[in-house]
Amino acid sequence: MLKSTLLAGLAFLVNTPFLGAQAAPGCTPKTFTNPVLYEDFPDNDISTGPDGAFYFSASNFHYSPGAPILRSYDLVSWEFVGHSIPRLNFGDGYNLPATGERAYRGGTWASTLRYRKSNKTWYWIGCTNFWITWVFTAPNPEGPWTQAANLGGGVCFYDNGLLIDDDDTMYVVYTYDGGKQVNVTQLAPDGLSIARTEKVLVPGQVGADSVEGNRMYKINGTYYILNDHPGSTAYVWKSASPWGPYEGKPLADSVASPVPGGGAPHQGSLIQTPRATGRRLPHPRHQRHQRRLGHPLPAPLPAAKPLNFPWTRSYAFTALTSLPPTFEWNHNPDTSKYALSPDTGLTLSTASVTADLYAARNTLTHRVHGEFPSAAVELDVSRMADGDRAGLAAFRDRSAYVGVHRDGTSLQIAAVFNQTIDEWSGTTLDLGTLKQAVPLPAGTKKVWFRASMDARASGDHKARFEYSLDGAAFVAVGGVYDLYTGWAFFLGYRWAVFNYATKALGGSVGVASFTVA
Repeated sequence: MLKSTLLAGLAFLVNTPFLGAQAAPGCTPKTFTNPVLYEDFPDNDISTGPDGAFYFSASNFHYSPGAPILRSYDLVSWEFVGHSIPRLNFGDGYNLPATGERAYRGGTWASTLRYRKSNKTWYWIGCTNFWITWVFTAPNPEGPWTQAANLGGGVCFYDNGLLIDDDDTMYVVYTYDGGKQVNVTQLAPDGLSIARTEKVLVPGQVGADSVEGNRMYKINGTYYILNDHPGSTAYVWKSASPWGPYEGKPLADSVASPVPGGGAPHQGSLIQTPRATGRRLPHPRHQRHQRRLGHPLPAPLPAAKPLNFPWTRSYAFTALTSLPPTFEWNHNPDTSKYALSPDTGLTLSTASVTADLYAARNTLTHRVHGEFPSAAVELDVSRMADGDRAGLAAFRDRSAYVGVHRDGTSLQIAAVFNQTIDEWSGTTLDLGTLKQAVPLPAGTKKVWFRASMDARASGDHKARFEYSLDGAAFVAVGGVYDLYTGWAFFLGYRWAVFNYATKALGGSVGVASFTVA
């Protein structure tokens, strides 16, 4: 995970030799420059599927659906496949209750994804709420995924990795006691309960005080554990037995980031390719080129198959029957309060009565892409009710938005900056400040919003917002917003389309199109 503070977890950042560009479908460049995907996919776990493709599981906290999955045929070009967790059924906090707990920074952290040949089943294993470990299974990465097992309250397989051994035995390696030791658990034959657990190593063996990001492999009869000291050194441990004893050594120490101003890459995966053993922390690099992170490298594999979900694109919601996996909701959505129609596109009905953006259900998010990401949305505001708030936000634990406020029969463009939650507890600290308001003409039905930001780790960390009444001529509003760079909410910023009520439910907005660039 690259600890950039804007797009922290910038995993797989760029997928051609030119930063920010994208390979054409079915075409892999002969060289590439790390990172290959400018996106927020931290804590990667990458493995090979039965189709020969590579599958990538990542963290996504409280966003629903959970545990995103990517696919690649060449380790350079990646596409979204789906999610291992269809809905976050781990407590009411994931439903944004009117009072009580909210699940910001809960949900899915570093987890593991593997295909088991013996029963032709995919397994996802992860610890949620830092307390309970779950097993989800599916016949295919696209799903359907089923919540198959709870491995017991109080057993947290934190930052875990799954190994399915040659004899089909399933082992899980994970951090325990706040990173002060590493355990290995053998699962029952069905993979749905615990058979045996042993402590196998402590970080002090290599002079470290803690480790995280555990992965487990068996190569030529030897068992290996890959993990990291947070933010710096990657370690590799080897043993003749899954139960140890393990001998450890540094594999990479404070490797320079390929992104100027970014943190040291860590929490990666080992991948065996036909041409070479590739290593990724978390961007791909060949063993023989391990010192050349910022320079063009030979493409690891031949041309990819066509991609279904390009990272920059326009969505016409009138053409969709379901939301693509590139979208995730802030917490679980109220499914009765949104709909897709070929006539009206996406309708977002108000699902919460609140003055707090962070308490508003059915806020739809999309990852930002590239060094200078932008987004544009077309809204039909004719069905907004008195007190409703709708618009486009740069969203994380400190947010800003441009939107429409309806009060009585009047509509106005509003730029509201610095909505803030505590990055640890999720408690709202600031409802935001109205920076500028612009009255709209009576009878206004459609408004377009556009937002852009400098998402480079070494950039100016500024965001700008605009509106338009015809989709062509845009007007800046609100001035410049200083994006927040705290590390704890390390998924970074997303674009978010929202609609909530401050007085009573009943209003709605239509989302005709959404464009990310």
